[in-house]
Amino acid sequence: MHTDRDRCVRAVRSKDARFDGWFFTAVTTTGIYCRPSCPVVPPKPENMTFLPSAAACQQAGFRACKRCRPDTSPGSPEWNLRADLVARAMRLIADGVVDRAGVTGLAVRLGYSTRQIERQLLAELGAGPLALARAQRAQTARLLIETSRLPMADVAFAAGFASVRAFNDTVREVFALSPTDLRARTGVGRAAPTAPGTLALRLPFRAPLNPDNLFGHLAATGVPGVEEWRDGAFRRTLRLPHGHGVVALTPHPDHIGCRLTLTDPRDLTVAISRCRRMLDLDADPVAVDDQLRTDPLIAPLVDKAPGRRVPRTVDEAEFAVRAVLGQQVSTAAARTHAARLVTAHGDPVDDPEGGLTHLFPTPEALASVDPESLPMPRTRQVTFTTLTTRLATGALHLDVDSDWAATRAQLLALPGFGPWTVDVIAMRALGDPDAFLPTDLGVRRAASELGLPATPAALTARAAAWRPWRAYAVQYLWATDSHPINFLPA
Repeated sequence: MHTDRDRCVRAVRSKDARFDGWFFTAVTTTGIYCRPSCPVVPPKPENMTFLPSAAACQQAGFRACKRCRPDTSPGSPEWNLRADLVARAMRLIADGVVDRAGVTGLAVRLGYSTRQIERQLLAELGAGPLALARAQRAQTARLLIETSRLPMADVAFAAGFASVRAFNDTVREVFALSPTDLRARTGVGRAAPTAPGTLALRLPFRAPLNPDNLFGHLAATGVPGVEEWRDGAFRRTLRLPHGHGVVALTPHPDHIGCRLTLTDPRDLTVAISRCRRMLDLDADPVAVDDQLRTDPLIAPLVDKAPGRRVPRTVDEAEFAVRAVLGQQVSTAAARTHAARLVTAHGDPVDDPEGGLTHLFPTPEALASVDPESLPMPRTRQVTFTTLTTRLATGALHLDVDSDWAATRAQLLALPGFGPWTVDVIAMRALGDPDAFLPTDLGVRRAASELGLPATPAALTARAAAWRPWRAYAVQYLWATDSHPINFLPA
């Protein structure tokens, strides 16, 4: 969008928050960059330069605005909509792969040369993978500086910097303040102490956001011991690269409250990225709802409760296992089966604040489970063991960088994997916004009530008008039912 100058100028003049994260405004006379909704008086158009990423702004020598804090903008919806090389690279960078494995590790994950990745990211985002990862480190450092009492040296290494000097130089360059001055502005030193390793954050999103189906679905399908709804928050355990964590996510009108307890602060960036992905916070609800409103039978559902998100996952392999456990059984039965596996094979954790007891078992642990011990038909036992074995050996790869089409083909080749299982994994684990479930009982029931075609083939043909947002159409169709997934718990 940053190449459409007239449109960008209109968005800046109207302070339209819907475009936050789509592009950034660099002001040549002040040397700062802002989000489109910055509350200050807009600069003259001739003094504006529009860039596609915060990293591009920083690389061009601009520093972040202290008023609108562009580093805290929602992420670009492009990376959730697309499955090409650039989108997959951006999802991996957000997941901390460059910090952990370098650009070479990123290239290995994507199956391309480092030169090809550099070229494509520079062409589209104005910055290479190292600059993009550096911008992300700066954002993480600011979060830790402003929300924790960690010593600055610990903040530097937790944010992913190789040295305290690089940390100091980056913070000064990006925010025009030293780390100490940045902390002094927030009064963290005067704040009430929190539990060790606990951080309280605000996760931004593009309005509108309807929390009912989002948190309702996560709470209603939560696995006991791994997930729970407590005191108005969805809580769950997280398996992270350097340790584990517990997160509590609370919906508010203008943000999602996020309280993270980590065993290793180096996992902060990854934990935030996975929570944002689970809640679909980088979606563009206006674009989604405008497209779905073109269907006169869907439009009333959108107008009644706009801004529905697709509830996703923090662990793609975990969700695939849970999808198999949920085949042809009720939500309650699927939760019971999963809870038994968690108790028997999950890693125990300590949760003084609630009832979380375990991390969900790894594929390696589940691959060793005796199929005869599973309370399910023999055919589904074969499905379970085949899936977990493929995941454990790496023959099947499910992650943020998965190629949607190739992964669908791999899943369909597994025994017991039909279109419903593959599409629900594509929707909620892989993040495909156009995944569709024409055979789903809830979708077919809603279609019948609304006067939409009843057969899967005819419904799929009608749903072509909803593309590329059919996964969101499913959320609106599901919402016509009185199932607990559609309501925030009391």
